[in-house]
Amino acid sequence: MDVIKSPQQYIDNAPDDKRGALRKLHETFRNNLPAGFEEGVGYGMISYSVPKATYPQGYHCNPKLPLPFINLAAQKNFIAVYHMGLYSDPELYQWFVAEYPKHSTTKLDMGKSCIRFKKPDAIPFELMAQLAQKVTVVDWINHYERVLKR
Repeated sequence: MDVIKSPQQYIDNAPDDKRGALRKLHETFRNNLPAGFEEGVGYGMISYSVPKATYPQGYHCNPKLPLPFINLAAQKNFIAVYHMGLYSDPELYQWFVAEYPKHSTTKLDMGKSCIRFKKPDAIPFELMAQLAQKVTVVDWINHYERVLKR
């Protein structure tokens, strides 16, 4: 397969059973993230990151890359939302865990930063929109730098 170069190409190449939900998640994040995040492809997934023009230091693991924030992926058995803020901010994590049952009848399936949706038709898009709105670019940079100093 060719290297994926755009979010649309990623969606177009996703499995049929995940494509619609992935498209809707992509639109949800694109329409609800505060200004300043950049949409693209990173780590082979749809990504939303802080552009190097805004944060020239880049990601500490690879300073050549922009600072990642959210990634979306169609995995073999689920759709994944990787949210770095949920991983590193206990307050945001607690809010999300408390809100999830109010928006979904499915059990929350979550790792450190990965929310796994095994049933694409059960994704709580309104909650994903609220999650997207919670952190601005400045908030994310400040939080990221505080966590790095620990």
